[in-house]
Amino acid sequence: MRRTLDDVAEEVEREVQKCVPEYSRPADDTYMRTLRSGVVDALGLFIERIADPGRGWERVARAYQQIGRGEAVEGRSLDTLQAALRLGSRVAWRRMGELAEDMKLEPHIVAALGEAAFVHMHEIAEAATTGHTEELLRGDGELQRRRKRLLDLLLADPPASPEAVQELAHAARWPLPRRVAVIALHGPAGLDGREEDGMLLPAGVLADTGARPARLLVPDPDGPGPSRGRVLLRALRERPAAIGPTVPLGEAARSLRWATRALTLVRRGVLPPGTGVVRCSDHLPTLLLYADEPLLRALGLRVLAPLAAVSAPQRDRLAETLLAWLQSGNSVGDVAARLHVHPQTVRYRLRQLEKLFGDRLRDPESRFELELALRAQAADSVREERGERAQAHVREAAASTPSHRLPSAGR
Repeated sequence: MRRTLDDVAEEVEREVQKCVPEYSRPADDTYMRTLRSGVVDALGLFIERIADPGRGWERVARAYQQIGRGEAVEGRSLDTLQAALRLGSRVAWRRMGELAEDMKLEPHIVAALGEAAFVHMHEIAEAATTGHTEELLRGDGELQRRRKRLLDLLLADPPASPEAVQELAHAARWPLPRRVAVIALHGPAGLDGREEDGMLLPAGVLADTGARPARLLVPDPDGPGPSRGRVLLRALRERPAAIGPTVPLGEAARSLRWATRALTLVRRGVLPPGTGVVRCSDHLPTLLLYADEPLLRALGLRVLAPLAAVSAPQRDRLAETLLAWLQSGNSVGDVAARLHVHPQTVRYRLRQLEKLFGDRLRDPESRFELELALRAQAADSVREERGERAQAHVREAAASTPSHRLPSAGR
């Protein structure tokens, strides 16, 4: 068998390249040398194990573990490697059969050879499987790390260069989309692509659950076919979350900025929490209004200064009436219906407002500033009311909890 080793190795190599296209790389010298070395090692060790059954086989085990790792790196499943091993086994066994016939070996010796060959190929396949599995596990961790770096790069402000993004995306095996949206969320993480807390991230979604707030980058959320965005919105309906506007890939940081801002306003009570993910596209005026809160407060102090001349309860009624009047196009009837008061009450309040603000009620620029300031004030009032209702619920719950009298010291 030693004398025919080179011939058998060449035949196995030819058959594998002929019948398994993935292994046919005549132009790749390094790959062909690796393939030939694997075939020679497998056949050579089999011969040595026949000559010395106690001989160790660690060297070939390491070699085939490395081959298994190489298959995983190449992106191939074990099916391809196993097909090549089965084909090589048939070729080698056919040549051994010819040799046994030439040597007129006894049937029990041929049977022993066959059993040894099958055991040997099984051990080789196990070594390759071990290497393949180890590389997949290691590769999954490395792939996640690359995708985490890619997400950081995409959300950088100022944005990274397109060349840097493209290079890292290729290494992370992440096809570059045209448009993206970013979801910011509070609450438990557990969103790393595995099913946890009843949630499974759609393929292609980049996640950083270690950030605060956590962020998910959704590629082409509004594209044709099954929408990752809709799947995520359904899965996140029980979590405090906000989704930023859909933007070009290079502007992902802007989508994150607005999603984070919306999430903050929800937690403060400025935006209604609702029962699902808050969409920035549904609250653009409020987001714009609160983009610079110190400036908004300064505007309110200036344009609403005339209201400081009246008492607090009257001030609230006049502010409410003025906002409704500005929003209804100066219609007394619409204001009365909106506030659930008599039209005469509206006219009385408007006369008071005329005395306080004068010609500013007819100046377009002043009316615009007044509406901005009053909208912000109304949002603050709603937020305070929500907070008071929440505290009232807590007090009611505490009051309804039965108290247990402790036994007196005498007892």
